[in-house]
Amino acid sequence: MKQRFGRVRAVLTVWAACGALIGAAVAGGASASAAPDTVRRTEAVPVAPGVEYGELRVAVPRGTVHGHLLTVDLTDPRVSVDLLYPDAVGARAPVSQLAAVRGAVGAVNGDFFNITETQHPGVEATGAPAGPAVASGRQLKGAVPDGQRFGPAMPPGASTEDVIGVGYDRRARLDRLTLRGAALTAQGPLSLRGLNQYALPVNGIGAYTARWGPASRVRATCGTDTDRAAPCSAETAEVTVRHGRVTAMSEQPGANGVPAGSVVLVGREEGARQLRRLDLGEPVSIGHRLVGQGRVPLRFAVGGFPIVRDDQPVDGLDPVAAAVRTSAGIGDGGRVLYLMALDGTAGEPGLTVRELADLMSRLGARDAVDLDGGGSSTLVTRAPYGQDVIVRNHPSGGAERPVPNALGVFSFG
Repeated sequence: MKQRFGRVRAVLTVWAACGALIGAAVAGGASASAAPDTVRRTEAVPVAPGVEYGELRVAVPRGTVHGHLLTVDLTDPRVSVDLLYPDAVGARAPVSQLAAVRGAVGAVNGDFFNITETQHPGVEATGAPAGPAVASGRQLKGAVPDGQRFGPAMPPGASTEDVIGVGYDRRARLDRLTLRGAALTAQGPLSLRGLNQYALPVNGIGAYTARWGPASRVRATCGTDTDRAAPCSAETAEVTVRHGRVTAMSEQPGANGVPAGSVVLVGREEGARQLRRLDLGEPVSIGHRLVGQGRVPLRFAVGGFPIVRDDQPVDGLDPVAAAVRTSAGIGDGGRVLYLMALDGTAGEPGLTVRELADLMSRLGARDAVDLDGGGSSTLVTRAPYGQDVIVRNHPSGGAERPVPNALGVFSFG
């Protein structure tokens, strides 16, 4: 292992005493909660070449928080990171199962997702994640409108398009992935506003491929761009395009899977009116891609909103609501990845999002995102000297919650 990564390991044996409390006000006028006073870390142990696991305890005014940390050396050629998901965007599985199936040596849960539909009786929750997703270079899905996401409030300037990922240059970075796409028809191009998403923008059209899976597409036409609980649209349409021609049309989104070789277009309001102008047998050409802001395309990406940028907590993070949290951070110019999940044992105080940002900075992250937390927070590793997967933290629900995706770490050596 490289000397620089060895220094990271050495730091894990040190007590870090931080006496100053955060007293500055955050956006909106609320006072910030106190930063974690003390971070105590155990000596890290190797999980696989380039990957180490350790535990930490964080003192906050409400008590002591227990956390679990994977430190990943991306400069080690034996190491890679990829998205784990259950072979469909609209599906869920426990992190330990996702890791075991793919042979990952470690993983943490990923994006926030469509977990419930109590606000829309009779509509099935899809289980699909909110943000963009890229797995092994395959662009799986785009981002739902900001107002349609689940999870804590994002800070000003954040978007559901925000991701953490690793590029083809093997460097981790924060990015923003925006969908660009169109369906070319005889009447002209129809702009695509969604790709395999559980929610479409008002007046929009979304494309659904075989990667969406068997989940119903009805949820895509419910809520609005600013109100997730708003009623489902009364004006919808669905068109199936197979091998470049319209083969089926319906007024309602379907509940069946999309066959290979087909693309289903779902529209609401103006998007539905545009789709109704198509004719059976009409040729339609569909193209789409996720466009990032970096020069190097991302080979892996998962949604999560930024909490640390350039070694500083971002403005406007919630300093009040404490919960079990999961986070992913980047250090050493994108060469080190930190994956952290808190323990969900009853009675532990949890962290606010602001405290989480402070903690990730102290662990060495120059940039970091907040991932899904609460009952979803799960960190797993391969067992020492074995192939079994161990759940290292205690999920707050008493057992692993099935989730749509996870950040998987691989090491071959």
